[in-house]
Amino acid sequence: MRQLRSIELTPEEVEALRLKDVKDYDQEKAAKMMNTSQSTFQRIISSAHKKVSQAVIEGKAIRINKK
Repeated sequence: MRQLRSIELTPEEVEALRLKDVKDYDQEKAAKMMNTSQSTFQRIISSAHKKVSQAVIEGKAIRINKK
């Protein structure tokens, strides 16, 4: 059986995706919910979007780091 390579998301990236893309919160509200600045939230969500896109395009598994 073929082993998939994987992309790892941090818990913060998963939470940012949940707040922005699932809950549809704006960046300001999502940053407040995560107790972070808007600029930090933007860096987290950008990183998460890039990783998810890479996994979809390259056929990689998505693994969530539970730490």
